[in-house]
Amino acid sequence: MNLQDHTHNRFNPLLGEWVKVSPHRTKRPWLGQVEKPQIDDRPQYDPDCYLCPGNKRADGTVNPSYFGTYVFVNDFSALLPDTPSEVFEQGPEGLLKARGEKGICKVVCFSPRHDLTLSRMDHDSVVKVVEVLRDQYKELGSIPFINHVQIFENRGAMMGCSNPHPHGQIWGEESIPDIPARELERQREYYRRSGRSMLFDYVRYEMEQGERIVLSNEHFTALVPFWAVWPYETMIIPLKREIASLDQLTEEEISALADVMRRLGIRYDNLFSTSFPYSMGIHQKPTDGKEHPGCMLHVHYFPPLLRSATVKKFMVGYEMLAMPQRDITAEQSAERLRRLPEIHYMDTL
Repeated sequence: MNLQDHTHNRFNPLLGEWVKVSPHRTKRPWLGQVEKPQIDDRPQYDPDCYLCPGNKRADGTVNPSYFGTYVFVNDFSALLPDTPSEVFEQGPEGLLKARGEKGICKVVCFSPRHDLTLSRMDHDSVVKVVEVLRDQYKELGSIPFINHVQIFENRGAMMGCSNPHPHGQIWGEESIPDIPARELERQREYYRRSGRSMLFDYVRYEMEQGERIVLSNEHFTALVPFWAVWPYETMIIPLKREIASLDQLTEEEISALADVMRRLGIRYDNLFSTSFPYSMGIHQKPTDGKEHPGCMLHVHYFPPLLRSATVKKFMVGYEMLAMPQRDITAEQSAERLRRLPEIHYMDTL
């Protein structure tokens, strides 16, 4: 079977799920929805932005005149620290279940400049962002009722981002959410069978093969996973040692992670000459104090764009009712990303 021509299912060992790949569908004409391009024409400071330095937020709080990163508790937090830990159970055989969930949600402004993104910031500034994310992971994780810390960034209106100012979010909560929990269980099963970390074995194999690698440095690589669902989905994985969480990174590794994140962001922007939308998130060891054998730090990027800056991949119909499906193969998207320059297209205008 030729994986670049024939429809097939690929297995995701992190989630224990399958994705259907239909390479021939890239030839079909597109008459569906066309999005507006994500254009970077923002000012360095926006007096109406509630994340810019010195501006008033919705709850009346005035932001300090910050010069680097700025972290605050989300004014509209999805999780609150004083939620009662009660259990609700009703119906036949207790079919209707609910339980209270405590947590803390924070916002991380990556830069005081309204017009930047991680891909447009300099290396040292991105290093500072990674350091702040590490510190927040440790700080939130030290709170007794916080057992999981989820760091993520929604970039672009297409991904539901309500404010274009460069920022991410951190949710610390009592429970380990379903997706990280499934990844942890799959990694734990692999470790029990082999005595090795799944992702460490996987990244070394991918480095030998090369066809799904996008870029690398001494400590990290960015690749399109074999089982990718989104058209230009990628993962960043440590190369040299099995790192479970951000707080285990050396200063050299923090710099290397920032380097790969920035360079990958530039390639994304260069793909369709647009401010590339995505959801990015870091999966790492929970903060519940338990052993999580085989758990390895990794960063997921889920971008929706498919054919251009204005045509995105929709997860509807078959994807919602049966299983994920994609058209271009992981190898094709990796090759296209790999060939892109690392000078941002806006720096060549």
